[in-house]
Amino acid sequence: MNPLDALLHLFNFVAPALVLAMLLPLVSRFFNKKQAPALSWWAQAAINFVVGVAVLFVGLWLWSRDGKMAAYALLVLASATSQWLLSRGWRK
Repeated sequence: MNPLDALLHLFNFVAPALVLAMLLPLVSRFFNKKQAPALSWWAQAAINFVVGVAVLFVGLWLWSRDGKMAAYALLVLASATSQWLLSRGWRK
């Protein structure tokens, strides 16, 4: 496998986390109209992306293969939890 193929494989592995991380902060603004976000949308997307990639790597390690629906379910659950915590802000 040449370096370009390896890069494409890596991008395809993290693509679901990237798309979900970019959509969650934008969609959450429709549900939290009352309060201003604590962080900018790109900061929220970056945090959600890191959480999503970590979950995908845990799924790859746990099941020894990529593309398991359980790993994608964990991705959605972890990203939604991360976005929920980020949308609560840093208030008490």
